[in-house]
Amino acid sequence: MRVSSGIDVLAAGGRPDLRPLPAGLIVHPASVTRDLVSSVDALRSVGFDIRALFGPQHGAMGDKQDNMIESGHSVDRRTGLPVHSLYSEVRKPTPAMLEGLEALIFDLQDVGVRVYTFVWTMALAMEACAEAGVKFVVLDRPNPVGGTILEGPVLKPEYRSFVGLYSIPLRHGLTAGELAGYLNGVHGIGCDLEVIPCEGWLREMWWDQTGLPFVLPSPNLPTLDSCIVYPGMVLVEGTELSEGRGTTRPFEFCGAPYLDPHALVDRMGDFDLPGVRFRPSSFEPTFQKYAERLCHGVQLHVTDRETFRSVESTVALFRAVRDLGGDEFSWRLPPYEYEEVLMPVDILWGHDGLRTGIDSGSSPAEILESVPGELDTFRAAVAPYLLYG
Repeated sequence: MRVSSGIDVLAAGGRPDLRPLPAGLIVHPASVTRDLVSSVDALRSVGFDIRALFGPQHGAMGDKQDNMIESGHSVDRRTGLPVHSLYSEVRKPTPAMLEGLEALIFDLQDVGVRVYTFVWTMALAMEACAEAGVKFVVLDRPNPVGGTILEGPVLKPEYRSFVGLYSIPLRHGLTAGELAGYLNGVHGIGCDLEVIPCEGWLREMWWDQTGLPFVLPSPNLPTLDSCIVYPGMVLVEGTELSEGRGTTRPFEFCGAPYLDPHALVDRMGDFDLPGVRFRPSSFEPTFQKYAERLCHGVQLHVTDRETFRSVESTVALFRAVRDLGGDEFSWRLPPYEYEEVLMPVDILWGHDGLRTGIDSGSSPAEILESVPGELDTFRAAVAPYLLYG
């Protein structure tokens, strides 16, 4: 089945009434048509009046390799347009940035995980547009890991941060356009919102079933495989384990210098996790945690993505590492993603239950006990905002 993203729909002649509006465009390297034409070029070529560009985390050009590296404001060398960084001293567009604009267009590729900051750049931009009276347009894109599987706890409000501004599950199963509608309606952002939906996308589709080219949405999610493990393995960022940043398989590798990889694989076998196998692995990150030090651990090999549950697998991995590594296993301390007080793993998980559960010896099943009920409640709340069958 041929799938078209919102940018393809708009560039093919959809909504001509939007073309004369002076507009800003929130973009990154994955902001392309199915023919790999940049969204900037595609919209300008059909008469859109693009006046400014806005870049999220990793920059409008995706040039910031590591996470938590701010981008500066600049001028696009090819078009001469100003580029406003929304991962800098500000994360919400300022009135000065929106001055002279009648619309702000969002075209970022999300990956369906609460802690991925692009949707919170979207939410803050929606808030700014509501305050400034600027129309907000989402060019929707497929969720790379599908829209049927939800995982992980719903964020508790007291753990809000830039890796979770509103109460949604860790793996939320929505597109950016669906989430925008939900936030605008249920959480009262109240902007003048318009979503240009995808055409041909169904909820059960994974990215490689869409026929669309995969352009890495950020430097450390280079493949669909990395996106599949990311909903759970991103939690490793909240520990002093390496999540494989600085290797060619980020989020598929996990380890530390003190671990015995074979013992870890044997322990993981006790959990009988579906859809995944763990291979003993050693790796040496080139940057970030344990840079240029030999780490030992595992690589995740997903054998059935329909039954694989990344969050459950990662909780089991933490249980195994804590059991084998004892006090050598530790939680990362703040600051993390502009949060100075709360523990990084707590804002990633959505509350302190994962950390306290691992520390107290709880099993993965005990730690995840309340999650199914939370997900059922969320499914009911978001149902009116779903755009795809």
